[in-house]
Amino acid sequence: MKLSVEEFLEKSKNVPVIDVRTPAEFDKGHIPGAYNIPLLSNEERAIVGTMYKQVGKEPAFEKALEYSGPNMVNFVREAKKKAIDNKLLVYCWRGGMRSGSMAWLFNAAGIESHTLDGGYKAFRRHIHSAFDRTNKIIVLGGYTGSGKTEILKELSKQVQVVDLEGFAHHKGSAFGFIGQSEQPTTEQFENNLGIEWLKLNPDKDIWLEDESRNIGRVYLPDNIYNKIRNAPVIFIEISKEIRIERLIKDYAGYDDKLLQKAIDKIKKRIGGLRYQLATKALENNDYSEVADITLSYYDKAYLYGLNKREKEKIFKLKIIDNNPGNASKVILDYYQSLNIF
Repeated sequence: MKLSVEEFLEKSKNVPVIDVRTPAEFDKGHIPGAYNIPLLSNEERAIVGTMYKQVGKEPAFEKALEYSGPNMVNFVREAKKKAIDNKLLVYCWRGGMRSGSMAWLFNAAGIESHTLDGGYKAFRRHIHSAFDRTNKIIVLGGYTGSGKTEILKELSKQVQVVDLEGFAHHKGSAFGFIGQSEQPTTEQFENNLGIEWLKLNPDKDIWLEDESRNIGRVYLPDNIYNKIRNAPVIFIEISKEIRIERLIKDYAGYDDKLLQKAIDKIKKRIGGLRYQLATKALENNDYSEVADITLSYYDKAYLYGLNKREKEKIFKLKIIDNNPGNASKVILDYYQSLNIF
């Protein structure tokens, strides 16, 4: 039985999902939480695809059977390990032969299996349509080291918040990779973000952190980036001293080689003299000086982006302490007093 994307995702809350595409397709991007039981290997898929184009459908189909036939028992064994209450959901790229064949096999083996109508391609369309929805976006802005992520975490106890940097496994700056797990592909980032976006109430405010088009190696969907750029910004002004203190806390405990790697990334941007001073400060374990030098660059870069926004959509607010919980209360009270929407 074929299910719509909405039906498929609803059932996936309780039923395991099997992606039968190649490992390469799966690694590029998949439905979050899916397991990969590939009908064909990367190499086999390439050969079958070439045959389909050059020789025709029937020879390609026979070749695929030649490859997959001997593995049928292994497919079933893997499926039984993953099934819950003897049920599975199955998808491929377009919801065609690959998922249909595997679902047939699993059903024949006694595992109740349903496929995704339109396949992974339909899922991708679905999440991008969700990104296109009209939302009431509020952006939390502030210079590097302002603790925006921590403040948003506190705000999430009262309002809808999406942690873009959390999904990207990166904090945004040249130092943002430090202490983070490996970044997902941009496609997988969109998938993970899309599932979260679908959970949001479109009638309520959604708070996001101010971000560039890319967060490390991951790029925001155009529609999300445009929402950020056009949304009202609560720009929190926090002293440089507090920001330096926070950056030392966040990064000074890591290997200095990682910090040097980050400084190397912005060498051209901060200039030769500042690069040398930052490197020397790092050698002397003067993390405060390293932070001070790099903030001079980041503050200027952030201000440049802020000045490109519509001035009437920027609302500045001074935050005087280093407590995210207190800051979140001040910010929310201030926002509610503005009556923006």
